[in-house]
Parts: sequence; C-alpha cells; structure tokens
Amino acid sequence: MEIQSKLLGKQEIDPNTIISFPLGIPGFEDQTRFKLFHQEGSEIVFWLQAVDNADLTFSVSNPLLFNINYSFTLTDEEEKLLQITNSEELIILIVLHKDEESSEIGQPIIKGSIKSPLLINIEKRVGYQKVLAVVEQSITLIEKKSEIQLTEV
Repeated sequence: MEIQSKLLGKQEIDPNTIISFPLGIPGFEDQTRFKLFHQEGSEIVFWLQAVDNADLTFSVSNPLLFNINYSFTLTDEEEKLLQITNSEELIILIVLHKDEESSEIGQPIIKGSIKSPLLINIEKRVGYQKVLAVVEQSITLIEKKSEIQLTEV
C-alpha cells in the first residue's frame, strides 16, 4: 500500500502495520489510521503519519529516553479500547513540538507534551491518547538537522 506524506514523501507500507486510533487524536478526531516511522540509526524521534492526510505528521518519542516514568491507571473503557491482555503489549510515546519562541543558539527547542501520552497496543495496532490531569516533569531537547532515512516500524 502506498501513502503520501508532506514531511516523509511517498512511502510504501504494509497495511497490516497501520495503527488504528478509534477515537482519533484530540484535535484530529477524523484521522484514525496512522503509520509509525523512525529515522534509520536513531531511536530518539519517530514520526506518526496519518494514512489518510498527507499534511498530518506527529513527531513522537519514547518518554524513557528523557527519564519520564509514567504511573497511571487505565479505566476499564481504556483497556477495552486498547484491547490489552497484558501490559507488555503497551508502548507509550510523547508528542514532540517545536517552540520557536524559546530558541537557544539560533535553533528551535523541541518540547514534549508529557500531559497527554500516546498509548499503543503494539500487538493489536490500536492507539489512544490519554490526557493526564497532573504531571510533575517537563523535557527539552534541542533539534539537530540531519539527513533522514526512514525505516518502517
């Protein structure tokens, strides 16, 4: 299957690797099918590309890389939505965004939205964005420009 991405270009993907977000992602509820990519040789930044919207790509990362350890309980409805049978099926990602106003050394600062992690059942390919009321830690990462080669996840 071929998809288009404004950021990543034309990509050939296996349809069995599409991640379904049945409720969409807040603000993008009409987009329910996504594909996860990462930069070859880097495990820091991944891209979550909307399958049906070439303009919608989220930069995401593993919160553990920034010493962010979540502790929360899923509701019965969230467990049912994610089709979880054991906790090892679940991965957690944070959405990254550029903060153009707070730049250091002339480069934008990349920040993570840690109050609303993405939860993905990697076995069933089902995702959900959980909004948390309180989180005590924030992260900052300076973006570095580099040539990007994509690998399908």
